[in-house]
Amino acid sequence: MQLSIVTTLLASTAVHAFSDSSPFVLFSTSKLNTPERYDQLQTSNQVIASAKEILSSCPTRDYVIVSQPNVHAADIRDGSHCKMRSLCDTIASKEIKGRFSVAEVVGDLSTHSLEDYVKEACAAKGKVAGIVKVDLTHLPSLEHKDKRAQILASNDDQLGLMLDTLEGDYTLVMVSDPNEFKAYQPDFIEPVHMDLKRGQFSSQEGSDNGNTTYDNRPLFAKYQFFTPGIFVALLALIVMLSILGVGLKALGSLEVSYGAFDKEMGPTAQKKQQ
Repeated sequence: MQLSIVTTLLASTAVHAFSDSSPFVLFSTSKLNTPERYDQLQTSNQVIASAKEILSSCPTRDYVIVSQPNVHAADIRDGSHCKMRSLCDTIASKEIKGRFSVAEVVGDLSTHSLEDYVKEACAAKGKVAGIVKVDLTHLPSLEHKDKRAQILASNDDQLGLMLDTLEGDYTLVMVSDPNEFKAYQPDFIEPVHMDLKRGQFSSQEGSDNGNTTYDNRPLFAKYQFFTPGIFVALLALIVMLSILGVGLKALGSLEVSYGAFDKEMGPTAQKKQQ
């Protein structure tokens, strides 16, 4: 069963979980020797190695290397959520026979290394690779939703027009720099928030003065666990337990015969018998 490359990007459900990652997309009109299984979270070195392995056979004549800074996997989701419609429609078309994508790539991806490798791989097979480089406009952060959507649509139109001009077989690679999405910062109540600020300021002051020191002593040497108050409390507890033990032992040593509680054998009964 043939799956769309943008569908595989949905494997990363927490699309905003990594603030220093970006997607990688590779598809071709030719069949590609792609791995059967691979993680949707990889380092840039792992992705580059996989891409070079796929492109080592020089599968097509033309190669389009697209750089779209600050794009995220959520921008190219399949279905109605796809914000780059031309790209998603092209990937889902029947003309595309090979696909490879990673939703979260940690680290920088260099287009120059891929470009040089494609030229060398095709030259080794006696072919001349046609390289087309497309640098799309940098996308704003998520805080500017309207502006971001406008630029993303414009970039998609530009990419779609370029793909329409291609004749014959081609391979497209889209990379991005690590996105600029900010990690979630929870809001605390005022007292806790002020304490955190004090700790932050003191830490910054120590760093600015260059006098930051770290206490590497053992735990019991660094902190005093056996304080005088605890010692006095333990001592008083031992004394009280000793007194309680003596009292219980004394009560246990008392010996009273059962006959003392019998009416016929008691002192009154003995006087009557006399």
